Amino acid sequence: MLEEQDIRAFVYGTTRYFEVAAQQAATVGSPYLVTEGAPDIHDYNGVIAVSGRRNGIVCFSAPRGMLTVLLMKMNESNVSHEYLCDLVGEVANTIAGTVRRDLGKDFAISVPTVVAGAGNAVELPVGERPVVIPINWRSHVAKLVVCLR
Repeated sequence: MLEEQDIRAFVYGTTRYFEVAAQQAATVGSPYLVTEGAPDIHDYNGVIAVSGRRNGIVCFSAPRGMLTVLLMKMNESNVSHEYLCDLVGEVANTIAGTVRRDLGKDFAISVPTVVAGAGNAVELPVGERPVVIPINWRSHVAKLVVCLR
């Protein structure tokens, strides 16, 4: 189960990413615990496996439109599927890396895995309930799904 300080670290990592990369702040909605089943996810998902003191996953899940605008905001004109996949993985990796700096070296992170396309699912650790942190940027809504034990 995530503690309040862990959630604060993820919120900071997320808002920091948008301030630096997009040069435009994102706001974070109220985090919530998914009590049944898996959380709804978007078409593009960057998944980071976590090991060490905590084990599980961190997933940045975003709609195509948000990633497209984010690429354009970063002065990238190529908004192909491959670039969207690269971006969603980069966002997940950057957020997890920022959290790692806060939580210490015992919070080891993998390289990102991308799960893209409608109907795909992100594999969550068995028996754990994920926390979803809504991310609002411009008119778009993404999610940071954190499932750690």
